[in-house]
Amino acid sequence: MGKEIERKFMVKKDTWRNVKGTRYCQGYLNSAKERNVRVRTMEDKACLTIKGIAIGASRMEFEYEIPLQDANELLEICEKPLIEKTRYKVQEGGFVWEVDEFFRENQGLIVAEVELESEDQEFPKPDWVGEEVTGDPRYFNSNLIKNPYRNWS
Repeated sequence: MGKEIERKFMVKKDTWRNVKGTRYCQGYLNSAKERNVRVRTMEDKACLTIKGIAIGASRMEFEYEIPLQDANELLEICEKPLIEKTRYKVQEGGFVWEVDEFFRENQGLIVAEVELESEDQEFPKPDWVGEEVTGDPRYFNSNLIKNPYRNWS
């Protein structure tokens, strides 16, 4: 079984912006909180991901590479709006932070995630990382299609 353990934070400064990003487009075939099925394109690659319900900072995750053409066709039948973002991989303090800058309906939202080996693993928090939002379901990508960032007050 695949398992993902990650913590998510708001980004409060731009001092991390010294790396090239990769453009992502992703959609959900199923965005139920108990299980979601995501299709994602990353430039010339694509994958299908199945995730289980989050318990704390952990959840089951299974990811499979699929042909780009298949992914583009599947994106057509996904729930709308699609999630469009640029992901930056920032190395800091012995960890790789994935910083996601969102566009379109989620313009203005920038979050950083760090993957861990265990939920209680210690890690240094860079000075550009702000408030933790790991447990806030509004920040789940699968919920950003139902309640985009631009609609938050």
